[in-house]
Amino acid sequence: MIRMLVVCAAAFALAGTAIAQAPPAQRADPRSVRLRGDRFKPLSYDEMTPAQKTMLEHLLAGPRAGANGPFNVLLRSPEIGDLGQEFGASTRFKSSLPQKLYELAILVTARHWTSQYEWQAHHRSALQAGLSPAIADAIAQGRRPAAMQKDEEAVYNFVSELLNTKQVSDAAFAAAKNAFGERGVVDIIARDRLVHNVVSMLLNVDRYPVLDGTQPELKPLN
Repeated sequence: MIRMLVVCAAAFALAGTAIAQAPPAQRADPRSVRLRGDRFKPLSYDEMTPAQKTMLEHLLAGPRAGANGPFNVLLRSPEIGDLGQEFGASTRFKSSLPQKLYELAILVTARHWTSQYEWQAHHRSALQAGLSPAIADAIAQGRRPAAMQKDEEAVYNFVSELLNTKQVSDAAFAAAKNAFGERGVVDIIARDRLVHNVVSMLLNVDRYPVLDGTQPELKPLN
């Protein structure tokens, strides 16, 4: 039971805050990786403990093949971080949801937390996956999108209700279950609520910077 809780908590080892890109043809040399951060000093490979080096090497050998996002923070607790990156990779690369809807759910969470880097990374990925710019713009402004397809509306309603009320209505649950099945409902909760709520916390606490040469895209809603 304790291990299960640890793994669930470790879901924050985000599978998706790194900007989507094609996997490199060759595994990166861990000594060449340049981590980013603010309150948590970016670590160099030579500064890392054996457990931290193992976590980084697993990240580079896995399907995400990089260490952007919260991984510099998670290296401070590498045993949990390593469990989490494995969990996160599974929920990202083996999700039953179509990519567009997976990204939509993350945008709703990133907006809820005003998580700037997470929004920046997944806004781009969502548009590439076919999400309407008008939907993304409405979410960024804190508004309900005016026009959504039925499956988009099912994801938006489910995630918004869960974040804002801590509950999901019968109508929202039924719509998600009818659209995606019970596995899809669990995938929405496990991947996007467990992972990205904690990812947003990590990034916000660290004040993780957006990409060089860019500005934060989200404005405060209050």
